[in-house]
Amino acid sequence: METSSSRVWFVTGASRGLGRAFTEAALAAGDRVAGAARDISPLDELGARHPGQLLALRLDVTDRAAVFDAVEKVTAHFGRLDIVVNNAGSLFTGMVEEFSEAAARAQFDLNFFGALWVSQAVLPQLRAEGSGHIVQISSIGALGGFPSTGLYSASKFALEGMSEALAAEAAGFGVKVTIVQPGGYWTDLYTSSTATSPNPVYDPLRADLEKQWAEGSIDSEPRLAAEALLKLVASDDPPLRLLLGSMVYDVAFDITRRRMDTWSAWEQVSRAAEKAVPAPS
Repeated sequence: METSSSRVWFVTGASRGLGRAFTEAALAAGDRVAGAARDISPLDELGARHPGQLLALRLDVTDRAAVFDAVEKVTAHFGRLDIVVNNAGSLFTGMVEEFSEAAARAQFDLNFFGALWVSQAVLPQLRAEGSGHIVQISSIGALGGFPSTGLYSASKFALEGMSEALAAEAAGFGVKVTIVQPGGYWTDLYTSSTATSPNPVYDPLRADLEKQWAEGSIDSEPRLAAEALLKLVASDDPPLRLLLGSMVYDVAFDITRRRMDTWSAWEQVSRAAEKAVPAPS
């Protein structure tokens, strides 16, 4: 049910996985949602259940002009924009050596450039309103590079670097930015992933990875991520980063501690590489 005080969301990748869970949670909270996806047919029954609350938009976020047009449609339809969730993404697995140029660019086009185009398109509206919250759905893959997901991690590293700068640039206009780093959830990210043509020299490593994933994978219901997102956007002081899940929380601290130990061990070399000198003539 729609209320005059309901918030307006723009969610990309809204038809499935985490995006679907975010959309359902926002609608259930009485908010209005513009749900964007390449295939919007799965949103039909949601629209029927929440008449007047859902605007389904067929959108390929890698098309910059289409993204800007979509944002105009959202603001024309709902009159405002409050929460933007850059969720659209894909996983292209393979060892770094195996990636073709086309595959590498495709991974970045969706995971990085898609979020960049959306962020650019919504900022004028949010800036004019003097408020708003952009939520960038990143990944555990942005905590470090892992075998067979190197290009996926690279795209998420790029997303986070851009988003940190965006947060600092937008803060003065009252616009908040949060990077969300989820762990494993039962979505089709893995089942719909694309893989490179395998180089047999990596077969032993692939076997080890498959064993690790079979023994150590922890996946949760997307509903839990959606509940966390609702708490995030309700906060008056949201964090720049939010970890979702105990596994990713522990991995984040472990990786950070190991980095700090390495930096400390090499401190003398690091400090010796800097010495102020006059500017060259």
